Amino acid sequence: MWTLYHQWLSPFCRKVRLFLAEKKVDFELRLEPVWDRRAEFLALNPAGEVPVLENIDGATLADSQAIVEFIEEEVPEPSLIGRDAAERAEVRRLVAWFDRKFNAEVTDNLVGEKVVNRLLRMGTPDSRAIRAGHLNVRHHLEYVGFLMERRTWLAGDRLTLADLTAAAHFSCIDYLGDVPWEAHEEAKTWYARIKSRPSFRPLLSDHIPGMAPASNYADMDF
Repeated sequence: MWTLYHQWLSPFCRKVRLFLAEKKVDFELRLEPVWDRRAEFLALNPAGEVPVLENIDGATLADSQAIVEFIEEEVPEPSLIGRDAAERAEVRRLVAWFDRKFNAEVTDNLVGEKVVNRLLRMGTPDSRAIRAGHLNVRHHLEYVGFLMERRTWLAGDRLTLADLTAAAHFSCIDYLGDVPWEAHEEAKTWYARIKSRPSFRPLLSDHIPGMAPASNYADMDF
């Protein structure tokens, strides 16, 4: 049995949660208040960041991409990173797109300002960052739509880590009600397919204390 140290609205933690669920790997969640800098947690990951995956035998993995690559090798089916070099390259390109570009342009600006600042009592959210996040998310929705006009899933004809990573990031923004789905039907259809998968259901039951999700967050017919 694995234990996943996580934060509710960390897209990197959600990425690992989705990946483990699709692989049917048993795990339990443990909420980690990373700002407390617990010595026991720092012993698991000196970077002091989640996600961290710990096995009952003491094996510890940190960094979302390192975790999923390890699990892919240990549990090769269903293949989620690609069956050949070309598919793996495209999956990893899109994973990097969302983990780096989307995270910097959207997640940090919205979740970072609206949630992290509130939790850490860092003062008034930066309205300029929030405006930038709202603008940038539209460009990423357009890109998802562009891909879905040409493919069955983001990286090709099968569900892959690219879809799970993108959905993890969008789900955090969707919790806040900040995704303009109605203006982006192709992206909305793709997300609805991900949202209806069994692996996604635990995410839809997440509830941040003191911060209820948007009304459409758990709605399959949003």
